[in-house]
Order: sequence, then structure tokens, then C-alpha cells
Amino acid sequence: MPLTCRGRVRGLEPSRGDVDDALGKFSLTLIDTLDTLALLNKTAEFEKAVRRVVTDVRLDNDIVVSVFETNIRVLGGLLGGHSMAVMLKESGRMLWYQDELLHMAKDLGLRLLPAFNTSSGLPYPRVNLRFGVRGPETRTGTETDTCTACAGTIILEFAALSRFTGDPTFEAHARRALDFLWEKRQRNSNLVGTTINIHSGEWVRRDSGVGAGIDSYYEYLLKAYILLGDDQFLQRFNTHYASIMKYISQPPLLLDVHIHKPLLPARTWMDSLLAFFPGLQVLKGDIRPAIETHEMLYQVTKKHNFLPEAFTTDFRVHWAQHPLRPEFAESTYFLYKATRDPYYLEVGRTILENLNRFARVPCGFAAMKDVRTGSHEDRMDSFFLAEMFKYLFLLFAEEEDLPFNVEDYIFTTEAHLLPLSLSTASNSQAGEELDDSNFEWTCPNTRLLFPDPAFPRNLREPIRSAVDKSCPHPTTHRAVAAEDGMRFMQEMMELSSQQQKEQLPPRAVQIISPPFFGRVVLTAGPAQFGMDLSKSSSGVRGFVTIAEPYNGCSVLSNGEIVAGRIALLQRGQCMFAEKARHIQKAGAIGGIVIDDNEGSSSDTAPLFQMAGDGRNTDDVTLPLLFLFHKEGNILLEALKEYREVEVLLSDKARDRGEMLSETEYEKMRKTTLLLLLQNLSTNLKSLFRNRQQTTPAWDQSLFSQRRDLAVTSPWP
Repeated sequence: MPLTCRGRVRGLEPSRGDVDDALGKFSLTLIDTLDTLALLNKTAEFEKAVRRVVTDVRLDNDIVVSVFETNIRVLGGLLGGHSMAVMLKESGRMLWYQDELLHMAKDLGLRLLPAFNTSSGLPYPRVNLRFGVRGPETRTGTETDTCTACAGTIILEFAALSRFTGDPTFEAHARRALDFLWEKRQRNSNLVGTTINIHSGEWVRRDSGVGAGIDSYYEYLLKAYILLGDDQFLQRFNTHYASIMKYISQPPLLLDVHIHKPLLPARTWMDSLLAFFPGLQVLKGDIRPAIETHEMLYQVTKKHNFLPEAFTTDFRVHWAQHPLRPEFAESTYFLYKATRDPYYLEVGRTILENLNRFARVPCGFAAMKDVRTGSHEDRMDSFFLAEMFKYLFLLFAEEEDLPFNVEDYIFTTEAHLLPLSLSTASNSQAGEELDDSNFEWTCPNTRLLFPDPAFPRNLREPIRSAVDKSCPHPTTHRAVAAEDGMRFMQEMMELSSQQQKEQLPPRAVQIISPPFFGRVVLTAGPAQFGMDLSKSSSGVRGFVTIAEPYNGCSVLSNGEIVAGRIALLQRGQCMFAEKARHIQKAGAIGGIVIDDNEGSSSDTAPLFQMAGDGRNTDDVTLPLLFLFHKEGNILLEALKEYREVEVLLSDKARDRGEMLSETEYEKMRKTTLLLLLQNLSTNLKSLFRNRQQTTPAWDQSLFSQRRDLAVTSPWP
């Protein structure tokens, strides 16, 4: 949790729904990033991390977890860590290692196996790590549906576990699930749906694409062929791929269709998870459409700094979140490996700079709650450290920078490293006789395909132009498209129904004083009166002061302190316009109203707009913004701890370079360095003082902070 600087422990934090199914009280971040440490040549840190996992992590927990997430993150992390430990042991390091991570991986695999106890062989989506499924103590086993990717993204980890241990049980279960999905494909279109009934095999959602719900099913068919050498997987992938290119691919777009009527689009938007597909096309050897789709994704990224969670066919925001997903960086790396075009190094630099400018916070990198405003979410998923850093490092690294040859490994969907030598292990299965008439056995040579070095650039140019024309920069007269399930609303007061003004986009409250320096951005609701921040190039900048009285419903008693500052007010007891007039009369340059409804948050509530009082509000000239209780508390806690807190009120978060003078920027650099060193020193002291501590929350928080400090700098 990068904003509050602590680990997220399931049950101790408010539930986030299905997202929390990845948390099993098994130090997720630590396990998921083991092989990242090895790849970054942090050998000593890797060895310490392995010892911590072996010593402190326990899997016998009475907790319900996602089979899919636990497989790719935890089982994959243990197997990737084992692969790296074996490699280091063979080179004379970690001689103490006796396959401890592999033993833990087998223990976890056995705990996941009860989920496969269905008539179809498709796994239940959830399993209790201690009690399995089916039983009152399991609190699971009643589900009937699962996503195609959830059931079809098992084979790499389970096959690797079987071949490492010599126990064929795991691979057999994963193959059975894949066989069932293949049999249930729509025979005319050769496409699969998004969700399926795990008992009957009926498709519950019949839309088909390459994004969320299906994505890694296709990925694992091709990678299973590469890792295991089974031609059957390649045949299935090629069959699906031909249908994808026939029905779903509309270069540069990838649009979902109905499996029974594949010529009919199922939606008019795309989700960000499809950003992995150009990378998969590179592995397939189909470079041209990979270049085209990747360029479209890059242009959308440049418009919004990050790839929105979903965007429309005219490249506008559909879902505004961005949880720091690595798929676009993954495809960038594979395209650079295939083409050696330095253009993709520039793309990687853009990704890296945007992460540092907009996502970096004192305790790591925070997910973007809204790419339009730059506001943050208190979330840094383990896949960010497991995947993003790997792909960015590999993109820029020379061969001599790498501690081993990555060509000897294949990346799982979570970017864990499994050795290709596993294909020689004796667990291959003889399948049906294959029709190889449509096989593509070799990948095309890009130098022969594209003898003209300008050819990739010529492919990208029309796509760049199309995105520019379809996605103009926002104007003050156009409302921002609402997130799915989120609608802009007006203040629920007796007079609000009389005011039918245009709905306004969210605003931003950005904390710019030390030690924040603009890294903390709070999503704020606008007022339908007062200064329009979208018309101000610089916003309003000032120190915050709590108004007295706090509700701002009468003349302020601390007017001399509020003058020249931004006043903090509590919602309630009078109209918003009245509060604005009182602080304006006292000389305030702006105001922030904090919700009095305890627990309210912009994470769960629609955007709130403050209405006027039914009278002419032209006399109100200062900006007034609204923060829900959770976001308001972040600001109040900062004020309590640092006393002097400066903020920027604006229409969207600003780059720190735009806000700070050269002197301020240098001060920021030095202050941040000092804080980082102090933080690291404190953590190291705590590490040695609490060596016997086994609380997963402490493990995750400490490891996240130490890795954040080690990997990248918060300034250019």
C-alpha cells in the first residue's frame, strides 16, 4: 500500500471484492518478485529473500484464494525462484539450497488440486488452502462459472511442477482442463467464450476477444508448445489464431465478437489486458500486425500518460483506472527483440518517465485511480514488481548486463522464468495424429520481411495520425466520459434539481510540499460555481489551513490566518456557496470541502459536484473543490504531521517539473534522497531487530519499500 506505507493484509483492510482473492497471507509480493531479484543480478538480495520465504512463509492457511492468481503469482513465483536458485547453485552460489522452494511449490500444488475435482476437469475459481472445496468449512465450492483464462492458464506452472518433481499428476490435471476448453470451442468460428460453466461446459458469456477473461489461454497454448515441445498445443494455437485474425483483428484494433456470430461486434471498447497480444504475435512470428496494434496502444498511452483500463474505438477513456499493468511494456520488449528498432527504446523511456513522474510516491509506485486527473489509488500489485521491472530492465540491458542467458527460459504470464530444458523431462504424452497442413513451423525473418528499415515507421505513421484525429485534447466544453458503473452526479440538495448545468470532469488536489513533491494526488469533485480550473494553465497553489468554524457557515474567527491560503472546510450545516463566500471574504485563495460522511471514498462513490444555492453565484471567484472523507483524511493527516502543507488545485495532476523551480527541484531531490536513506536505514535496523518476526504484513511492507528504493530513483 504505497500511499499509507504498509503491507496489505487480507481481513485487516476493507475488502476490495474479488481483487483480494490474490491475497492468501503468504507474503505475495516477496514470492512474486524472487526471480526479478535474480534477473537484476541482485544475487545477495535474492538469497536473503529465498531464506525469508523458506523460514517465514506458511501455506497452511484457512483462507479462500483465487486458483488462477495463486497459480500464476505464488506457484509460478516459487518455481521461478527455484529455477534461479538451481542456476546459482550450479555456478557455485547458494550451495546451502536443497530444493526448499520446490518442496513449497509441491505443497501449494497439492493444495490447489482439490479445485479440479469437477466432472469437466475445469477447476473451481476458488479454493481454501487448508480445507479445499466442498464443505461448510471451505466457504467455497458453490461457484458454477469460471473464466476461460482462469481454467486455461495452468499448464506451464503445473507441467513445470510435474517435471521438476517427477509427479505427473499436476500436468495431467492441467492438460485435462485445456482439452475440455478445446472441445467446447465454437466449431464454426473456432473461438472460445469468456466464461464457462465448470460442470456442464455451457458458455455463460459468449463474447470472445484477446483481452480480459481469455487473454492468457491463447498465450499458454503457444508457450506450452515452446516449453513442452508438444505439437498438439501448436496446432490448437494456430487454429485459434487464424480465427482471431479473421474475426477479431481489425488492424490496429482488436474487437470482441460473438462466438456464434463472429461478424458481429460484441462491444465498442477494448480493455488494456489485450496489450500483451503484440508480444504474443512476435512469438508467433506475425510481426506486421504486432507493430500496428502496438503503435495504436502507444498513441493512446501518450494521450493519457498511461493505458486506461479500457478505451473506446475512437481512443477515448472508457474506464479511467490504471493499476500499473505491465502488458504494454512486455510487448514493447518483444518487439524490440524482434526488430532491434531503436524506436521501441524510446517507447520504453516514455513508460519509465511516466512511472517516475506520475506514479512514484514515497513508498513505491501507486496505481492510477483516474488517468485523466492523475489521482492515485493506495495499491501496488505484486505483478508490477514481478513483471514491469523485468521487461523494462531487459529492454535496455545489453547481454553483458544479464547474469544468465534469458533465451534458455520462457516467461510465464506473470513473467516467471521456467527453463526450456524441462521439455526433455520424461512426461510427454502421445496425442492424436495431427493435421499439420496448416502449421507454421518457423518464424519469419524480419530482415527478409522488411528489407527497408523505414517499413516499420511507414506502418506506424497512419496509425499515429488516426489516433491524433480521433482523440483530440479535452476542451472545457466537453464532459469526460464516465467510467463504467460511475456517473457524474449533482449535489443532492433541494435546489440541485433546478440546476441543469453541464456535468464537469473531476479535479485534482496535488500535495506538492516536502516530502510529497506532487506525488500524492487526490481526486476532487468540482463546484458548479467559482473559478473554473480548466481555464487556468497553472491552477491555484497555496498552503492549507483549517477554517474556524470548521463548517465555514459563519464569519471566520481565524480570518487573518486563512488570508492568502487555501481553507479546509467540513461539509454540512449550510450551502456550499455560503461556505465559499465566507472564506473568500476572509481572503482565502481557494477552498477544499471535506465530506463529513465517515468512510466515504472516491473509490466507491460517484463523482460529487457541489451545486450553488439557487442565487447568482458570480460573486464567488475562488476555486472550491470537494474531497470525500478518505481522501480528506489523507490531507488532514499530512497537515497534522508536517504542519505546513502546500497543495495545487488544478484540473489534472501536473508534472513536478512544471510546478517546481530549479531551486525547489534541487531541494526536492536532496530531501527525497535523505528520506529514502533514512527509510532504508530504519528498515534494515528493523530487519535485524525482528529476525524472528513472521507476520506476512511486515514481510510485504518491508520488501516492497526496500525494492522500491533499490530499483529506481524518484527523479530523472
